[in-house]
Amino acid sequence: MIEISSTVKIDESEIQYVFIRASGPGGQNVNKVATAVQLRFAIRSSLSLDADVKERLLRLASSRVTEDGILIIEAKRYRTQEQNRFDATQRSITWIQKALEKPKERRATRPSLTSKAARVGDKKKHGEIKRICRYVPEE
Repeated sequence: MIEISSTVKIDESEIQYVFIRASGPGGQNVNKVATAVQLRFAIRSSLSLDADVKERLLRLASSRVTEDGILIIEAKRYRTQEQNRFDATQRSITWIQKALEKPKERRATRPSLTSKAARVGDKKKHGEIKRICRYVPEE
């Protein structure tokens, strides 16, 4: 079980790791060993997450999610599979934690009487300046 928060835990069977060859440092090793990791997490079919969390996660990580609702995170920062696997897991945990935070509800507000008066005053002042600067050929 991967612990996301005190209330949310994801079963490791829901996460799939695919090892691929990475570009970057590693010398000859980079051409022989598949050290990069592709983490795949099926968001829509996950039993560990609530529907609202799934929707927020799909929206937040939209560039990393396929049409089927699979979150794909590639990790190739390190030279070993172990480190890259840990890195990918930590990054997925971060995305899910962001999705767990409920957005603050927006309350509709109205401008105060004073702010309305100030706005109208500014508009009148600006209009007066424009009127003074206007070119009138008769004068």
